[in-house]
Amino acid sequence: MKFEAYCDESREELFSRPLGGEGRWVVLGSLWIPADQREAIKADICRCRERHRVHGEFKWHKVSPSRLSFYLDLTSLFFSSNMRFRCLVLPAAELDAAQFHRSDNELMFYKFYYLMLENWILPYNDYRIFLDMKTSRVRGRLAALHRVLSNANLASTISDVQALPSHEVDLLQLSDLLIGAVSYRFHRFSSSPARVALVEAIEEHLGHVIAGTSRGESKFNVFQFAPGGGW
Repeated sequence: MKFEAYCDESREELFSRPLGGEGRWVVLGSLWIPADQREAIKADICRCRERHRVHGEFKWHKVSPSRLSFYLDLTSLFFSSNMRFRCLVLPAAELDAAQFHRSDNELMFYKFYYLMLENWILPYNDYRIFLDMKTSRVRGRLAALHRVLSNANLASTISDVQALPSHEVDLLQLSDLLIGAVSYRFHRFSSSPARVALVEAIEEHLGHVIAGTSRGESKFNVFQFAPGGGW
């Protein structure tokens, strides 16, 4: 089968400016869909937009009381569909680019992207992976990620790893929304009633609070990274 993964991240600035202390998390996330269902899923999101008269970019930082019903509908759409979500939650204060990544924070960023993606690439499938567009300090980072993923999964096909402008791609924006909810819960924020309501709606669908899950969780997989080993 052919699959697509739409990837984004939250608080990635902590890779280069770790603030220390408990509760500082970087979240890398990915929304996975069967490629042959892409257009149907995009049409469902479009209908959701039309119902709520939402135009332009939607994302976690735009969740507000006036748009809460729209974001709740998007959440319900995710849980009623074949879309799947996997994220990697990283304790920023415990990451050591100097020791493990040649003092290269950007290299560390892409290594963790590999870790987040690799576990869900299965033999005999074909994958296209899309990241939010950003400026890299070193050229060829996406090509290197593509090469490493391909070399580690010789029984699979990684057709593409490319960057897209998230403001033009609804599936990247939906990935951002789910990533934001995970980050909000891990940081134990509560200042926005609308965001709290959205997190609680996701947790109602899940049947538990957002937290690290088992490796085999297939719908809403949260990999809480433990430096030195463990899940």
